[in-house]
Amino acid sequence: MEETSGEHPEDDVGLIADIGGTNARFSLVRSGTDAPLRSATLPCADFTGPAEAARAFLAGAETRPRKGAFAIACPVLGDEVSFTNLSWRFSIEELRRSLTLDRLTVVNDFTAVALSVPLLGEEDRLAVGSGRASPEAPIAILGPGTGLGVGALIPSGGGWIPIATEGGHVTMAAATEREARVLGWLRDRIGHVSAERVLSGPGLVNLHRAIGSLEGRPPADIAPKDVAALAADGDKVAAEAQAMFFSMLGTFAGNLALSSGARGGVIIAGGVIAHMLDAFLASGFRHRFEDKGRFRSYLEQIPVHLVTHPYPAFVGLKGLVA
Repeated sequence: MEETSGEHPEDDVGLIADIGGTNARFSLVRSGTDAPLRSATLPCADFTGPAEAARAFLAGAETRPRKGAFAIACPVLGDEVSFTNLSWRFSIEELRRSLTLDRLTVVNDFTAVALSVPLLGEEDRLAVGSGRASPEAPIAILGPGTGLGVGALIPSGGGWIPIATEGGHVTMAAATEREARVLGWLRDRIGHVSAERVLSGPGLVNLHRAIGSLEGRPPADIAPKDVAALAADGDKVAAEAQAMFFSMLGTFAGNLALSSGARGGVIIAGGVIAHMLDAFLASGFRHRFEDKGRFRSYLEQIPVHLVTHPYPAFVGLKGLVA
């Protein structure tokens, strides 16, 4: 936990949180300042819900917030919220009262990431290939993490409107015979194979298991970081799983760009790519992104950037507690 001391007026302090399927990241922020007053990352498995996690974070804090903004990795369709990749379920209003906040805004995690995009500097992003953004066109955002987040920004009156989606749950399409065999293996075991089932941390493990089985290897209990490490060491199955992950991500990102008309660019966030950065930049992602037959020239013009800022959702959330 990082903390700086000092008294700050409560009215100027906000509690922001980015809660995924694995970790809950909290920060106390003050309006008009960049540096957080207090920050911490807590394992979701250690708590029964967001209220307990937030209270643990706030314990010992020198100032108490009166407003909050939480980004969560699931749809936000009303007061009752259920996580997709976590057993937590909560009421937004009950959470607000539990934390004695005057105001609490809860948004989809990729709405928060989308809100950050216009605020990120050039030092917070890395170009993947070429292309030139059209300033009056939508921007698509995706990010493999514990799940696969998808969102968009629509230009409006000199600003941007964030669009929350559940695009990570669309059906994953195969672009090669090998991919079709892998997806078929997964379909036989889990039914519907969404993009998230292969384009996330757990998805990388699914690809590794499927390819290993097709190659006659017994199933292995393995984490996403282990797949990346094995690939770097030259393991054939892990290397193929990683390469397929990047290629399928290119297919998905290209589909998203076409579906959303994202001539303003495609933004990739999420924590998975950061741990495989060199391999990603050397992969077939961009080729597959553009490999859309008659629309290759359309996609060649669209820039793709990888977010390198460690917590882009916090950048977006700060504006909601200003």
